[in-house]
Amino acid sequence: MLLVIDIGNTNITMGLYDGNKLKGNYRLTTKFQRTSDEYGFMLLSFLNATSIQVNEIQDIIISSVVPKINYSFINSIKKYLFKDPIMIGPGVKTGIAIKIDNPATLGADRLVDAAGAFYTYGGPCIVIDFGTATTYDVVSEKGEFLGGTTAPGIGICAHALSSQAAKLPEIEITKPDKLIAKNTVKSMQAGVVYGYIGQTEYIIKKLKEEYGKDMKVISTGGLGKIIANETNEIDIHDVDLTFKGLKIIYDKNVKKGA
Repeated sequence: MLLVIDIGNTNITMGLYDGNKLKGNYRLTTKFQRTSDEYGFMLLSFLNATSIQVNEIQDIIISSVVPKINYSFINSIKKYLFKDPIMIGPGVKTGIAIKIDNPATLGADRLVDAAGAFYTYGGPCIVIDFGTATTYDVVSEKGEFLGGTTAPGIGICAHALSSQAAKLPEIEITKPDKLIAKNTVKSMQAGVVYGYIGQTEYIIKKLKEEYGKDMKVISTGGLGKIIANETNEIDIHDVDLTFKGLKIIYDKNVKKGA
């Protein structure tokens, strides 16, 4: 079995592939202060919850955008799972040609999502990841990463309202029935969610004007379903896109002739 791990700024998500089938997934909060033992216990808990034995894990591949925890996390894998994981980075074949000013600055998550979208759904495409930040990336019909746009995530927008305005509370991110609200909470929810739908549709429209109308639009990310369900501009919302990208990249580096 292959263990695929995505270390993000907000969450660490893990999935298990048995051949080409994704068997389970697990999510935990990203915290800088955890030790390798703490991460090890969490990895073992994940395997236990999915009834998998350590010796059934054949390999591990990781995408990380949080360098501060990489050392502890990798050590936890070596200590508790007895494996040297593959880290997405220089020297790893992805099948995606990076056509930006400094390829080394591209986040591993964006590269993995691009591979997942292109090799699963084809190109040209726009790949949207609704994460801590929301990224809109363009992949050409040849599998070239052409660049992207980065915006504050939905959660950041909601948090900014409550943290910067003394009388505004923290809110659940959900779409109210009406745009014009009769109380503070629904007013904030309407502004964040309807505003984000508008942002998403506008950016997609402008990208298609620049790169072509025939582009598929694929989205992923924890809160992305809220937006994807409210617009016709997103063709596919794939919650497992990052896992698929990690599996695709793993196969390209391990399987002969890939």
